[in-house]
Amino acid sequence: MHTHLIGILAILLYLASSSLLVARMVRGLEPGAGGRNSVIGLGFAGVVLHAVVLWPALVTASGLNLGFFNAASLIALLSAALLLLASLYRPLENLGVLLLPVAALTIALMFAYSTEHIILDQSSWQLDLHVLISVIAYSVLGLAALQALLLAVQEHQLRHHRLGGILQVLPPLRGMELILMQLIGVGFALLTLALVTGVLFLEDIFAQHLVHKTVLSIIAWAVFGVLLWGHWRFGWRGRTAIRWTLGGFIFLMLSYFGTKLVLEILLRA
Repeated sequence: MHTHLIGILAILLYLASSSLLVARMVRGLEPGAGGRNSVIGLGFAGVVLHAVVLWPALVTASGLNLGFFNAASLIALLSAALLLLASLYRPLENLGVLLLPVAALTIALMFAYSTEHIILDQSSWQLDLHVLISVIAYSVLGLAALQALLLAVQEHQLRHHRLGGILQVLPPLRGMELILMQLIGVGFALLTLALVTGVLFLEDIFAQHLVHKTVLSIIAWAVFGVLLWGHWRFGWRGRTAIRWTLGGFIFLMLSYFGTKLVLEILLRA
C-alpha cells in the first residue's frame, strides 16, 4: 500500500506539471517564460517518486525484471528525467505536455498489470551496460519522436498561415528543427553503441528469441543514419525529417515492445 501511495503521488505530480504546461501554452507563454521553475520542479519531484516506486519492481532477488510494463515505465522515467535536465539549458519543456502524462500512465499500468521477464539472473556489468545504453537510446529517440510531432503541428500551422495558437508557445521553426537533429544525433550514437555492445556482450544476438529485436533495431538504426546523412548532404528538414524520424521510431519500438507484447502478454493470455 505504501508503494501504491507513492506511485499515486508521482502520478499527481506528473499531471500537475503537465497541467501547468498546458496553462502556460493557453496563455501564450513561450518556453523559458514565467512559471518554468514550477513546471520543472514538479516534474523532477515526480521523477524521484517514480524511481522510488519502480526500483523494487525492477531490481529483484532473481535479477533485473524487465517485463513489458516495467520496461515501459523505465523508459518513460528516463525520458522524463532527460527532458527535464535538457530543459534547464534548452527550450524543451513543452514536450512534457505529451511525455509526462504518458509517464504517469506507465506507473498506473505497472500497478494494474504484472509481467515478469528476468533478463539478468547473474551479476554481469557487461549486460548491465548494454541494457542501460539501450534504454537511454530508446529514451532519447523517443524525445526526438515527440519533438517531430510538435514540429509537424508547427509546420502544418505555418503552411496554412495560422500564426496563433501553438506557434506562439514554440521556438522558431529553424530552432525546432535544430533541436530535433541534435536529439537524433545523440540517440543515433547511443543506438550504435547499444548494437555494438550487444554484439560484444551477448552470446548470439541473432538467436531465435532475439532475432526480431535485432533486425528491427538495425533497420531503425539505418533509418536514423540515412536521415542524418540526408540532413548533412542534402539539407533534409521539415516534412522529410519528420517522416524519417517517426518511421525510425516505429521500427525501434516494434523491435522492443512489439516483441515483448507478443511474448509476454498475447501468448500468455
